[in-house]
Amino acid sequence: MQKHLFSFPTRRFLSKSIPHDLYDPPFSHSPKLQKTQNKFKQDPPNLPLKSDLPFNFMYSYSETHPSIKPISFRESPKFSPFGPGRLDRKWTGTSAPVQHQVDRNRFEEDRNRVLGAPLEDQEVAELVERYRHSDCSRQINLGKGGVTHNTLDDIHNHWKKAEAVRIKCLGVPTLDMDNICFHLEDKSGGKIIYRNMNILILYRGRHYDPNNRPVIPLMLWKPYAPIYPKLVKNVIEGLTHEKTKELRNMGLNSHPLMKLTRNGVYVNVVERVREALKTEEVVRLDCTHVGTSDCKKIGVKLRVCL
Repeated sequence: MQKHLFSFPTRRFLSKSIPHDLYDPPFSHSPKLQKTQNKFKQDPPNLPLKSDLPFNFMYSYSETHPSIKPISFRESPKFSPFGPGRLDRKWTGTSAPVQHQVDRNRFEEDRNRVLGAPLEDQEVAELVERYRHSDCSRQINLGKGGVTHNTLDDIHNHWKKAEAVRIKCLGVPTLDMDNICFHLEDKSGGKIIYRNMNILILYRGRHYDPNNRPVIPLMLWKPYAPIYPKLVKNVIEGLTHEKTKELRNMGLNSHPLMKLTRNGVYVNVVERVREALKTEEVVRLDCTHVGTSDCKKIGVKLRVCL
């Protein structure tokens, strides 16, 4: 009896036929989805890309010194970060040098033509008031990589719809802001019209044309850093081993001049260290909360700037 009552609703449900309407399919294609799919179907560009920029392409322009040669590589130089066959320049492991002779004077003339006449004080004040605030949408953040190659493309993308771009610098590059300003102006062709601590405003020029912007091939990935010679040697040049050990112990036991934080603003570090070295033989910086790689970069920057 119970078995008969349990099986009866099941047979009744299976006996019903599922209605099927040819004019109302269960899944219909959305027109919005088709539009988004066709949006990304673009013709590939002509490869390899050719750029007339008169400088060697590097991952970081401000944090890499071309005079210091690496002693080894962590990856083979044949793997270009621009991708296989995408650039007409050969990757050497640290840079992609220019393949032909470049007329630097013609490049400077084109840059001056784009910049046009110098801005008046009122024009500078209006641009600064528009772009100096922290809520500005036209902002680029520079981290420990400094002025990287892909940063140049970001700058020109902002210049399509804005006369200037706000640049906020953090970390190791802020030790030498003059170096940052030089590479931003030299590589992008713009002009620094405002500088306050770690905040910069880069102006594009009066006659800037987004349709005639330079060709900047993008790096598809960050290349591995090469292996450079040892920064801190066991014995300092000109000193004996005993004297070097004595100075190190003196520095480790001394009170730190200042405490550095990770990705902080180090604009005044060089000046304070220079002033302290006038009276002290050894100066100590507390880098407890700074990464090991950043500590090495800070040491290189201080050795160059001092």
